[in-house]
Amino acid sequence: MGGGKGKLWLWMLCLLAAAVAVQGEDPYLYYTWNVTYGTIAPLGVPQQGILINGQFPGPEINCTSNNNIVVNVFNNLDEPFLVTWHGIQHRKNSWQDGTPGTSCPIAPGTNYTYRFQVKDQIGTFFYYPSLGLHRAAGGFGGLRVFSRLLIPVPYADPEDEYWVLMGDWFTKSHTILRTFLDSGRSIGRPQGVHINGKTAKGDGSDEPLYTMIPGKTYKYRICNVGLKDALNFRIQGHPIKLVETEGSHVVQNVYDSLDVHVGQCFTVLVTADKDPKDYYMVASTRFTKYDLTAKALIRYTNSAGPASPELPPSPVGWAWSLNQFRSFRWNLTASAARPNPQGSYHYGQINITRTIKLANSVSRLQGLRYAINAVSHVDPDTPLKLAEYYGVVDKVFNYNTISDEPPVDLNSTKVPNVISATFRDFIEIIFENHGKTVQSYNLDGYSFFAVAIEPGRWSPEKRKNYNLLDAVSRHTIQVFPKSWAAIMLTFDNAGMWNLRSEHAQNRYLGQQLYISVLSPERSLRDEYNLPDTQLLCGIVKDMPKPPPYSS
Repeated sequence: MGGGKGKLWLWMLCLLAAAVAVQGEDPYLYYTWNVTYGTIAPLGVPQQGILINGQFPGPEINCTSNNNIVVNVFNNLDEPFLVTWHGIQHRKNSWQDGTPGTSCPIAPGTNYTYRFQVKDQIGTFFYYPSLGLHRAAGGFGGLRVFSRLLIPVPYADPEDEYWVLMGDWFTKSHTILRTFLDSGRSIGRPQGVHINGKTAKGDGSDEPLYTMIPGKTYKYRICNVGLKDALNFRIQGHPIKLVETEGSHVVQNVYDSLDVHVGQCFTVLVTADKDPKDYYMVASTRFTKYDLTAKALIRYTNSAGPASPELPPSPVGWAWSLNQFRSFRWNLTASAARPNPQGSYHYGQINITRTIKLANSVSRLQGLRYAINAVSHVDPDTPLKLAEYYGVVDKVFNYNTISDEPPVDLNSTKVPNVISATFRDFIEIIFENHGKTVQSYNLDGYSFFAVAIEPGRWSPEKRKNYNLLDAVSRHTIQVFPKSWAAIMLTFDNAGMWNLRSEHAQNRYLGQQLYISVLSPERSLRDEYNLPDTQLLCGIVKDMPKPPPYSS
């Protein structure tokens, strides 16, 4: 090799090394949020709501897999505030999960900066306030995580992307609803449903929520951000192709409508290939004695007519919804956040090391309370994770108040509900719904495989009905009345993680627990140290900081 070429190669290698050094850390995205009260009218009735930067719903977070997110939250309310990032796994970092079990609240007139990474995740998620029924007043918004540019996505780029944040809505304020629950009363039924904080009037005065160019395909990111009711989503005259659910690419089936349970998110593709006119997207309650509906206008850019007032009907009964769930299949050949196919992880070949069976119950012996395995959770003044880190668990809570089997007597006890899980164990969790309403559960910090939902009671022989090949990886699961659901996961994310009912009333009154996953090594390889900026409260507020984890 000649001297000139050798110098050129050396120069190129230096440039490459410099580029690698510069790109060694994933990009950072910075947000500043001012949380205030303001007037909103999701059902056309002005009421006090919670705004973020003056917006309802709040500003969206757009990021790419592995980005570092920094959100400085200024609490301008007159009560404490927290934000949780629904579906974000916070690998090794439950400090940023934003639940009362991991975080001290942001006091009025103060701020706190969340710092987390969307590590190895893609998909459609949302954030919301996690204290005191604040979600009933707003404070929620969309969080989308794109695939990295070099990772193939199993569909063509859409013309545009649209959010559909839908939910049931109460016209009573969150403080009144909270007073109801604190006095042992139910919050009752919602007064309506909204789509992105509003609903079309249908009198010809509505402006389109979104427009579509004829012949183009659009991505709709749909989340149920409500408090209580599952919703059915559909668009007049347009089939919807499901492509992703809660961070997993799925086999691309086409549906007339989708049942979206509380806390769930779906990503669908819709092609504008119908007559050039206006159409309604529709969200309506499911599994209720009442029928509440919201609609929003979609307009073709060459629209020549109004939307039909005749709305497509909602399906009837929960058997339809169960069958739809069974039709969801993991796309085993598609890449997710990493280039290797999703199906390269063979969860069906891993031995189960522990089975935890959880049963919900309701009691009115001491006012209205909900429970899991007869324990109705209450949040202590000292967050559970802080008590663990500072070594004062014995002064705050007891581990494993519940056993792995529901007791015969389901009369509830009010204490912090914390179970311990062995780091990296592969565990099966069975949810049994003894009630008359559909339940929806979420587990922070993890995605799990929803391997079965069946009517009746669970028993070990029911494992023969499990889908051990292509069950979808997700973070929420619905459980139908008098039925059970089974999930499987490896507890490989150290931290304190909230498993909760997504129904606000149930969660507020105790239908939740925390799972403590401790690394025996106390190593930074498994879990991050307490952040220097972490808010402290309760009995650890003035305690000396424990020694940090080793590297």
